[in-house]
Amino acid sequence: MTEILIVACVGVAFEVVFTAAIDPGVREGWRLKGQSYVWMFPIYALVVPFFKVLDPRFGAWPWAARTPLYVAILYAVEYLTGWLLRRFTGRCPWDYGDARGAVHGLVRLDYFPAWLLAVTLFEALCRRLGAV
Repeated sequence: MTEILIVACVGVAFEVVFTAAIDPGVREGWRLKGQSYVWMFPIYALVVPFFKVLDPRFGAWPWAARTPLYVAILYAVEYLTGWLLRRFTGRCPWDYGDARGAVHGLVRLDYFPAWLLAVTLFEALCRRLGAV
């Protein structure tokens, strides 16, 4: 359970740093104001079971083969959780609208490099914590 909390906190922290550095809708000049959502804690908590299932099957694959697969699965999870939030709460907190690379406002394909870095860090963190 501790590893789930650690990974969820790291995920939210990563998101805050990412939005501060990249998202012009959030960033306020050099203040580097970032944001996340309370909904993201349980969503990032899914990372540990995600790697518990995937690591035994794909963990020995070369990095260049397994991480794009992980990102594709992550996109599916991001889309599904965003769709569920939109369905049950009336909106998805990270609605990307008509942004470049957006799919129904729920995922951004142009964020692939950031998600590639994220899954690499999450994999290493999960292994370090003994979660996989």
